[in-house]
Amino acid sequence: MNTHTPPRFDPTRVPHLLGSFAPVSEEVDVADLEVTGEIPPELDGLYLRNGPNPRFTPIGSYLYPIDGDGMLHGIWLSQGRARYRNRFVRTASLRAEERAGRALWGGVESMIMPDADQVGPDLAGAFREMPDINVVRHGGRLLALAESACPYRVGADLGTLGREDFDGALPAGITAHPKIDPVTGEMVVFCYGLEAPYLTWSVIGRDGKVTRGPTPIEGVDEPMMIHDMALTARYAVIVLAPAFFDLAAAMAGGSPLAWRPERGTRVVLVPRDGAPPRWAEDEAFWLWHTVNAYDEGPGADAPVVLDYVQWSRLTVGADAEPGAAPMSGGLVRARIDPGAGTMARTLLDDSRVEFPRIDDRLIGRCHRHAALATETGRTDLLPGEYDAVRFHDTETGTARVWDAGDLSVGEPVFAPVPGRDSDEHGYWLTFATDRTDGSAWFLVLPAQDPAAGPVARARIPVRVPLGLHGSWLPRDEG
Repeated sequence: MNTHTPPRFDPTRVPHLLGSFAPVSEEVDVADLEVTGEIPPELDGLYLRNGPNPRFTPIGSYLYPIDGDGMLHGIWLSQGRARYRNRFVRTASLRAEERAGRALWGGVESMIMPDADQVGPDLAGAFREMPDINVVRHGGRLLALAESACPYRVGADLGTLGREDFDGALPAGITAHPKIDPVTGEMVVFCYGLEAPYLTWSVIGRDGKVTRGPTPIEGVDEPMMIHDMALTARYAVIVLAPAFFDLAAAMAGGSPLAWRPERGTRVVLVPRDGAPPRWAEDEAFWLWHTVNAYDEGPGADAPVVLDYVQWSRLTVGADAEPGAAPMSGGLVRARIDPGAGTMARTLLDDSRVEFPRIDDRLIGRCHRHAALATETGRTDLLPGEYDAVRFHDTETGTARVWDAGDLSVGEPVFAPVPGRDSDEHGYWLTFATDRTDGSAWFLVLPAQDPAAGPVARARIPVRVPLGLHGSWLPRDEG
């Protein structure tokens, strides 16, 4: 069914469907990639990244980074050699479109959904599934993750195995950004919904079994968009910026999200032991991604430190609202006082940054280094496109930058040297696209001196669109 008359839509005029973001439709396998430099032999495993990649020309609307089919891009490393494979995450809705040979669902802003004659009764009138944001491995499962829905499980060859609801224990799904505690092995997740309960959290044990089912978080009484979370030894840390779902506006052809800064931003600290949540409030800001969080001392009233990338407001797509003030933000540290219900924010770095990552072995514990995609300012780039990588040292307050030149780079992911505990002994991995000729590359930067540039560049002889999030999956931890 079409809930309203679809607007006139020209996908050839959507910036995030062009250039470095343009989707690809072919699934390929390439062995023995051409390498400049040397891939460190200690890197033995799979670098895997997800991202929105419409299988067919979109209809109705397309909103980056919310819309799109998931496509996984993998680089297998072993003995200094690299091979590449990409595969779509074949959801039920994507399979229906492949049978039809065209797009049947519109983007989230157009609310176009097929009827039973087109897709059968099970999919009729349902939103399309979009596990196109992140990919993680936990409890024996490799999961392609959606914004707040059931992930899809994929096999070692990246073939789609099916929707994952964790043996029926998490039927509504999970966040796109779960956090895995490196000490306990637990994966802590949240899920937001359009109906009550609007926000729940859950825990999945090291073995992949759900140990805490969906637990409502009291104090959330309307639907909100919440993209990421953080984790400490004591708390799940969830930031509730004033981005509210407006279904009435969406049904009438407007935006499904309303930014209401007068409501301010709240942070909820959810005790992992099941105690009542603790709240803090501040003026409005938005975050897509956290860096990390940790407890600053023992005891339930000890402060919580949260590092994240802050934006002055929520925007999606390529353009801000007409007449809106320029976006501001940067790398921020918030010190949250659970007892007083307050938070103090400090700007650590005012550079335009996104896609922050740390050594995942430090999740929930004090970290020193963070890597972020950033801009040099030399050229106009689209939102979500970056031409440098910034390495911030929280101890010294300094940063080192690798300028990627004509390359647009993605999220940097840390791969540690086996047997070494320090985050200075390892490598940062990312995909990159050359803006001059569209060529695609896999880059390996040394953690000890990342500003020196890649120690290895593997040429991928097919295009790899700019995407979102990924993981390093060591072979010996599979």
